This record gives sequence, C-alpha cells and structure tokens, in this order.
Amino acid sequence: MKLLRYGPKGKEKPGILDKGGNIRSLAKVLKDIDGEAISPAGLAKLKKVNVEKLPKVPGRPRLAACVTGSQKFIAIGLNYADHAAESGMKVPPEPVVFTKQVSCITGPNDVITIPPKSQKSDWEVELGVIIGRKAKNIKEADALKHVAGYCVVNDLSEREFQAERSGQWTKGKSYDTFGPIGPWLVTRDEVKDPQNLSMWLELNGKKVQNGSTKTMVYGVQFLVAYLSQFFTLMPGDIITTGTPPGVGMGMKPPQYLKPGDKMVVSIEGLGMQRQVVKRDK
Repeated sequence: MKLLRYGPKGKEKPGILDKGGNIRSLAKVLKDIDGEAISPAGLAKLKKVNVEKLPKVPGRPRLAACVTGSQKFIAIGLNYADHAAESGMKVPPEPVVFTKQVSCITGPNDVITIPPKSQKSDWEVELGVIIGRKAKNIKEADALKHVAGYCVVNDLSEREFQAERSGQWTKGKSYDTFGPIGPWLVTRDEVKDPQNLSMWLELNGKKVQNGSTKTMVYGVQFLVAYLSQFFTLMPGDIITTGTPPGVGMGMKPPQYLKPGDKMVVSIEGLGMQRQVVKRDK
C-alpha cells in the first residue's frame, strides 16, 4: 500500500494511492495516517479495504507529510562510506545518531525556507524508515517486523549551524521545513529489499546525487535494532538513514542552496519530491 495525507496545512486527510495512481480518500475509514493506523492491527484493517470503491480525490491537492504524530525524527550521519569521504570524515565504528526536531517535518512538495542569514544550507536524499510497532531492546533478526514502511526524506542541513556553531548536529538539521517526507508511506510488504534501492537528487535540472542504498554502511535492519537499545521506538517514529555523495558541502568549491533553487528528490519505488527554495524572513 501507498499511504498518504493530503489537503491544506492543518486540514490534512488520510488517503491511499490506487493502482492507477489516483488518490482515494480514507477519511471514512480512519482519522489519519498516524501510529495507530500503521500499527500491525491498523495495516491489517487497511488491507481489507477495497481501494477501488473508495471515493477519488479530485484535482491535485497538496500532499502533506505521509505520517503524523511522530514522537521522534532520528537521523544517522556518515552512513555511506563515499559520503563520509567527501565530507573529510572517517566511517564511524558505530552509527552517528542525532535528532531532527519534529517541528521541521513538512510535505514533500512544500516550499523549503532557509534561515534568514544562511549561506550554507544543503541537501541530502535519504531513505526514511517509519516504525509501526513498539521496539525496545529488540534483536536484529526481528527488526524489520517493527517497520511499517519506507519513504523519501530530504535531510536538509545548515552546515554552519551544524559544524561551526559548537555542540550537536541538531542545530543545523531542524529549521522549519528541513524535513520533507513522502509523498507516500510505502508499506514494508511492497519493498522487497530496502538495501537495493536507487536514489537521486536533482538541483536546478542537474543530477547532483546518484546513489543506492546498497552502499549504506549500517543497514535498516541493524539500525532499528541498534537504536532500540538506547530509547524505545514508537509507531510513527521516523528514522532517516544517511545520504550518498553529491551534497553541496562536498563540492569543489562548495555549493549551497539559494532562493529560487529547485530540487527533485526520488528513491526507487517510493515516489518523488519537488521543492522550491525561499529565504525566511
């Protein structure tokens, strides 16, 4: 299933994509695409729904973040060896873990706003993992059973805030709109192998990132189990798993986002994001 949320900000409704690519309304089936809806029981209920009999949503509504009510937005740094190299850093002996504040979550095609004085805002196409079942101290062999599905994430980053302003990476990762997710949550049963997905990001018509989840240092299964040692993962929580090379910081000379820039972000089988950059006031 490809689950989604649509409608104006603050008035989003739950939906599902049918086989023809049409949005169908789930408003009479459930309240929203949240932790309860994507739990094992919630997904089992949705699988029984005849999608073709649901009402079609007319026009081309705004697509919202594909899940709501997330308690945590957890990110993994330097998880692609080639990206670590372009960043001038070594692959860590254990995953680098930081958080993106949930207030940065936004729709896949919403405008990206960079901070008023930002000169080093950057892009990162990443595989998002959405938790569907409570996970605490779980075994790696059982990890994927706790995953509801996957989505596209653009892990936007302000590099000065992240690396030059002291302290933790969270400061450079959490500005409003720095966490577009979606367009849809693709349930785990539709993704045969999360470690074999092509991914790319295009900036102003030029493909700057072109990689694959094959080259992740720490895979999805390992990461879910690993993180569950340190805190309990709850249904609706999001893990964004790192980026391949091609970010602006790694270019020579470095290249960063500026007002008017346009990004297209995609992962095989998970859909596409389209974003325009503006400077915040």
